[in-house]
Amino acid sequence: MIYTVTFNPAIDYVVHMSDELTLGSTNRTDSEECYFGGKGINVSTILQNLGIENTALGFIAGFTGTAIEESVQKKGIKADFVKLDGGISRINVKIKGQKETELTAQGPSISDEALKELFTKLDKLTDGDILILAGSIPNTLPSDVYERILEKLSDRKIDFVVDATKDLLKNVLKYHPFLIKPNNHELGEMFGTVLKTDEELAKYDTIFLGFPVWWYDLPMPMWTFLESVDLSEKTVIPFFSHEGSSNGASSLGTIEKLAVGAEVKSGDALSIRGGSVDSSEEEVREWVRNLGYGK
Repeated sequence: MIYTVTFNPAIDYVVHMSDELTLGSTNRTDSEECYFGGKGINVSTILQNLGIENTALGFIAGFTGTAIEESVQKKGIKADFVKLDGGISRINVKIKGQKETELTAQGPSISDEALKELFTKLDKLTDGDILILAGSIPNTLPSDVYERILEKLSDRKIDFVVDATKDLLKNVLKYHPFLIKPNNHELGEMFGTVLKTDEELAKYDTIFLGFPVWWYDLPMPMWTFLESVDLSEKTVIPFFSHEGSSNGASSLGTIEKLAVGAEVKSGDALSIRGGSVDSSEEEVREWVRNLGYGK
């Protein structure tokens, strides 16, 4: 079973205006829309649309929480939220006019007792389950809540997927989640460097290129990346996971073809079987040391 956790679900109230928003006066909208979600619930929705059964966990409160729960259930998703005694689940206001303005609500207070109730629900997960933790957390929760969840369940054969930012993500890496999904902006927050243009990428001489082997070749997003950036006169060092194509199959040749003018060090590529990723930390460290980039 797949479980998603949304710590701070929300109703997004979207209003459209043709006129410019005027502060300090009454403004009229042209139309309004409501969307029920949060990152984990959004994942549950996509899974359900693909015909994959899953359960949505998290916290809800008040009449807005009831509306969120009903929306989830109408989509055919099993809802198993912790219902809070006070407050209401968030209503985020998004004003789409000549300029876009957003008001993001804080959300309800989550007590220690409510958090324990969530942990009780998570304690029912068993070997083979998948747990997806997605999105930010309200400031009433401890900042290490993601870490505590993975620590509690780390002795089971559960695949963890984490979609979070900054320390929420960094602090769970030691538990070797199956998948993480930081975007370019979130990676920039973590490492203090955001690469937005080819010119910024040009400052770096060596590019470590990581990917899973898909159908004996590069994943299509890597094709797009290599076709859209200029890596000439750079050094490209590949590393990849696989489920049998230990030599990378066609992927290394594809990199050499697409990275025009680059020195692709296929002979130094790191190959790790997908089922061994969780236990490969020392192998990766040794590979980096042998390349002369680590201690």
